[in-house]
Amino acid sequence: MTASTLEMALSYEHANIRELAEPARHPAAAHPDRRHRTDWFYAITAQHLAAAEDVLLPQVRRLPDGAELVARYVGNAKDLERNLRYLKGRQYGDSRVLHLDPHDVLRTIDRLLAEHERLETDYSHQLSEHLDATEVNELTKELLEAEEVAPTRAHPNSPHTGLAGRLAHRMWRLADNAWDSAEGRVVPTKYHVHPKRNSALSHYLYGTAMPQTDGPATDK
Repeated sequence: MTASTLEMALSYEHANIRELAEPARHPAAAHPDRRHRTDWFYAITAQHLAAAEDVLLPQVRRLPDGAELVARYVGNAKDLERNLRYLKGRQYGDSRVLHLDPHDVLRTIDRLLAEHERLETDYSHQLSEHLDATEVNELTKELLEAEEVAPTRAHPNSPHTGLAGRLAHRMWRLADNAWDSAEGRVVPTKYHVHPKRNSALSHYLYGTAMPQTDGPATDK
């Protein structure tokens, strides 16, 4: 059976997040010249989680046992966000988390990411079976657009779902933008916006021909 646009989009997102996670494992990842790469992983993952909570979970809640599925997802998301904050805190010398073993933090993040991927793969398959193709395509588009305006930092203690969750995400997006600007922290748009509009994913969504490229996109 052909995968739906939602399933392909999430598979693409998972691969991108895994790619962004790799530099965080480098022994010199905490060096000032390298810390921005962990920032990118942290920001893109936070945006993906918030967008999924705003767009996917309301649909998941309508599935059989939907409330349980949502609770499982939010539990994983909170744990992942918490450990992303630990990772960032350690690399920036936050005294509150320096006692944590960085290898343990990375192993926990790996485990939580694997669980996150399994949940989204399962949920997207169920949604693709319950919705028609037009609804699935619209849901995919909404998810990708929501990621572009989602918070760039993890906020595990804030509301995650429902109206309170959506309002919290909007509020934190404004606050995160202010802090990102103050710190000179750059979110890599070519990893996030570009894949939807100019890469294989956009052609999955719209059925257009793949263009010829001179090579991979570079970071700004």
